[in-house]
Amino acid sequence: MAEPSGKALSLEAYLQLEEQSPIRHHLVEGALWAMAGAGRAHHQILTRLLLKVGPKALEEGCEAYAVDRRLKVSEDTVFYPDLMVVCTPSPSLYEEAPCLLVEILSESTEDLDREKKLWHYLRLPSLRAYLLLDSRRVGLEAYLREGGRWTYLRLGPGESLPLPCPSLELAVDEVYRGVNLEEG
Repeated sequence: MAEPSGKALSLEAYLQLEEQSPIRHHLVEGALWAMAGAGRAHHQILTRLLLKVGPKALEEGCEAYAVDRRLKVSEDTVFYPDLMVVCTPSPSLYEEAPCLLVEILSESTEDLDREKKLWHYLRLPSLRAYLLLDSRRVGLEAYLREGGRWTYLRLGPGESLPLPCPSLELAVDEVYRGVNLEEG
């Protein structure tokens, strides 16, 4: 992940810049962050997740978006989650009410995913689950909203997680089946 640029941007200026830029950027508290490239394991994990989550999301009247759909979490912060499920789609250039967010960790993205994204994501009223999967080793971390509280779970091989949105059982082994894990 590249370092942020020094100049604070408004949401409008950011959206205009993104429409013209050949690379995507997060807008993090007014700062522009160039997105890092993703490796093979990242793409394999994302594909398996989308194949599992996407059909169930559609069945429940929701949409699953991978990589290229923006998520506005505040007036000065916009991210591109690796995977997002939205049951109340927005007609604008970004979503604002996901029920599920997934980030796939790598050396270059882990700090942002665990810190700024976590802090912003868990404040979204619509969010019911935030998942972190690692592209370097088998493992799933989940933040699940139960009532007004968040519960943290860490799962490994042989374990599965009942997702609240869309409602399905997500097996760790299924997500990592055949994935060539990246060097850490």
